Amino acid sequence: MSSEKTSTARHVIAQHPARRDDIGDLVTRRPLPGPQLEQLDPFLFLNHHGPQTYPANNGGLPFGPHPHRGFETVTFILEGSLAHADSTQHQSVIHAGGVQWMTAGSGIVHAEISPEAFLRDGGPLEILQLWVNLPARLKMSKPHYVGLQHDDIPSLALPGGGELNLIAGQWDEQAGPVESLTGVFMSTLKLPAGTRETLPVESGRQVFLYVVDGDLEVGGEPVQPHHLIEVDRAGDSLVIEASSDARLLFGHGDVIDEPVYSHGPFVMNTREEIVQAVEDYQNGKFGGLDA
Repeated sequence: MSSEKTSTARHVIAQHPARRDDIGDLVTRRPLPGPQLEQLDPFLFLNHHGPQTYPANNGGLPFGPHPHRGFETVTFILEGSLAHADSTQHQSVIHAGGVQWMTAGSGIVHAEISPEAFLRDGGPLEILQLWVNLPARLKMSKPHYVGLQHDDIPSLALPGGGELNLIAGQWDEQAGPVESLTGVFMSTLKLPAGTRETLPVESGRQVFLYVVDGDLEVGGEPVQPHHLIEVDRAGDSLVIEASSDARLLFGHGDVIDEPVYSHGPFVMNTREEIVQAVEDYQNGKFGGLDA
């Protein structure tokens, strides 16, 4: 791991606020895409649902069966629980601290809904969903799903007193449980008040840093909760200081640098590929899923 003395820290370019865009009674904020940032290649989209508390006998999450093609979804269950089912016969219920990593690839139909216990009893809910692009050569990969509970994800102590939950990629000698098709690194961070951490990031990689909550400085610049923090790609480390307890989504990946043509749940390289995706879905080539 690079040390502070020899590393070059990255600098904040911009802070992109997560704008409210509620879905029914589900509190939703979205920093990406936003007015000043269409994508942060290879990262396409982030929804922050909650935090909120559902009453007993609630309607739950509204994400019934729907298709995807051409990218991956990574869903972080910070509070509450989430039931998953898809057209490749995967089913799971993931609880707080867990993660779902789904490669839509050539095409999948999935549903993300509240399990029966949550519908009956209610409770706190907070979920992040990130879309990660795939390059043209991998867009038609075989669909795949990994559901991880909290205990499946290594919790690593950082030198400054923080905690890194390693989902994908390498940290020192430890490997995350997800092997990304494109070598994406993905983690969540918990930084207690007073923490100062220097996080290594290979030069040229695109950093994805979203502040879930807490008061922080990145590269010496104050940053705000519910903001996506865009940093330059020149340095080989990220210096983060927390003045209050904070939670962050921290990842990085290689820039794909290809055309992006998206339409609803499909992300391809050309309009023609989108038309084909719609036709394939309508013709049942993604498989089926009962509600």
